[in-house]
Amino acid sequence: MNFDLSPESVNRAVDVAWTWTAAFLPRFVAAVLILLVGSLIARWLSRAIFNVTGRTAHIDATVRPILAAIVRYSILILVFIAALSQIGVQTASLFAVLGAAGIAIGLALQGTLSNIAAGLMLLWLRPFHVGDFIEVNGMAGTVREIRLFVCHLETFDGIFLFAPNSTIWNQALPNHTRNTGRLVSIDITVPAKADIDHAREILLAMARRDRRVLKRPQPRVFVESLTGAGLLLNLRVWATHENVGEVQRVIDEEAKAELDSAGIDTLHPQQVVRVIPPDSDPSRLLSTAQPYID
Repeated sequence: MNFDLSPESVNRAVDVAWTWTAAFLPRFVAAVLILLVGSLIARWLSRAIFNVTGRTAHIDATVRPILAAIVRYSILILVFIAALSQIGVQTASLFAVLGAAGIAIGLALQGTLSNIAAGLMLLWLRPFHVGDFIEVNGMAGTVREIRLFVCHLETFDGIFLFAPNSTIWNQALPNHTRNTGRLVSIDITVPAKADIDHAREILLAMARRDRRVLKRPQPRVFVESLTGAGLLLNLRVWATHENVGEVQRVIDEEAKAELDSAGIDTLHPQQVVRVIPPDSDPSRLLSTAQPYID
């Protein structure tokens, strides 16, 4: 390939390059400034929306990050279109190309995009709120933030848990905080000759004195079974989700201490075990406690 390197050709090329640069460079600088200023405005507005909604009692804390993200990405999209228009790109034809490319990208990233759909469903149906303690894929944690793609959780021992929305939406999700009451049940084995009424009075008095135990439903003590090992009593109390952990940790020790303090040999517990009643047991139903109101 032969190149014309004559002075006239070089001068002509220089003139064309200078003319093109003089015409394009200001547009390019303006497009860069639009992107920079638009990004700053998008970040500032998203933070402002997040802070303002945090001071408004009428807006749930669950939707605050979503509103901030929608504002930010909407502004960024408009800024990007304005920058392309500034440098002379025809946005109408660009949208057609992006539409075709979006179909291919959507098929390739359908697993990722499903997180957005799952996030919208989580916000619509509200199976949990920010601050609720839930279980996800065998791990449990407190919900700290709900986003379009993922949820941020914090485990009991302070570990950060990054949970994609689709994994949360596509499986049963236990929420330990939503209802107002939690059942605590313990089995107490005493000698077969024990006075059942006396043992019941001691255990019920202990439960009623505990301020962490709910008054309704009332604590219950009943005979679970009578075996060769002795008499099996079951004590069931209800506590709020804030106090249930502490009640679970101390109720075994307190029940044993109360029965021992009676000074009757037949009331000395032979075994005290915290149990979880089976799902078929109707006493587990929270309908007997104060109902949850969304």
